[in-house]
Amino acid sequence: MTIPFLTGLLFGLGLIIPIGAQNVFVFSQGLAVGMPRALWAVLAAACCDSLLIVAGAAGAASLLQTVPGLQAGLLAGGAVFLTYLGVKQVRSKMPEGEAEVAGAASGSQVLRRTISASLLNPHAIVDTVGVLGAAIATQSVTGRTAFAAGTISASWLWFLVLAICATALRGVLTARRRVWFDRISGVILCAFAVGMAVQFYLTLAT
Repeated sequence: MTIPFLTGLLFGLGLIIPIGAQNVFVFSQGLAVGMPRALWAVLAAACCDSLLIVAGAAGAASLLQTVPGLQAGLLAGGAVFLTYLGVKQVRSKMPEGEAEVAGAASGSQVLRRTISASLLNPHAIVDTVGVLGAAIATQSVTGRTAFAAGTISASWLWFLVLAICATALRGVLTARRRVWFDRISGVILCAFAVGMAVQFYLTLAT
């Protein structure tokens, strides 16, 4: 059972590590609030991924291909939501002096924001439900559970690494520099939103 688990772990990391809106958001939350509140972002993102992976393995992956308009709706909703998040971060205000950046969220706020960023992100849904879920379904019966556990562990491990790295950077970056990081993160989120809007248009055109 070790080999299917490690295969699933590597497969999951291969999908989740490349920069994406969910990664940017979790990292920015870790940078904004630090430990231990950043663990709420880890918990929310990893739980959402775990739920979507299990749903994909249970057959939800086929819905993305068979339900008319579902993928287009996800893309449209994701573009709108990421635009909202991106613009909000781009408009982050410079603190006076070297005071901490205002608006360090509470644990519950981090939890809610990360859940929204995870479940309203169509790329994350396609990767977890469509790709990982389908990959789990194709495994042999004896290795399927271990492979699924590996893919789920990849999410927990990667988001924890992001939160730890972001917290470590809090000691290096001043409050003013963190504001600029927020603004750059906002630009990246807006770029993802534009990409989703283009995909939405192409989906309607085909």
